[in-house]
Amino acid sequence: MATVLFAVRAEVPEAERARFDHWYETDHLPWAKREFGARRAWRCWSRSDPGVHVAFYEFDSLAAAEAATSSEKVKPLVADFDRVWGDRVPRRRAILEIVQEIAS
Repeated sequence: MATVLFAVRAEVPEAERARFDHWYETDHLPWAKREFGARRAWRCWSRSDPGVHVAFYEFDSLAAAEAATSSEKVKPLVADFDRVWGDRVPRRRAILEIVQEIAS
């Protein structure tokens, strides 16, 4: 079974980091996982570029990821992000299909 990730990369100003971190942890990530019907969700702060935050949502198939992220489900999430962060936190989204994995 294919694994597909939906990734959201945000560039967070240092002054907003603590507030953004709390909001994403307690509000946005749980809500998005639930709305998308994702198998798993997690998020990361870049160690090489401290202003970069990436959230990942895992799906069983490309069709599931596309349906979840191009449907009416994503619109309220986008609107809420825009309402809270406006243009202070730019972001990009991508659907990534895992094509190779090597386990230990």
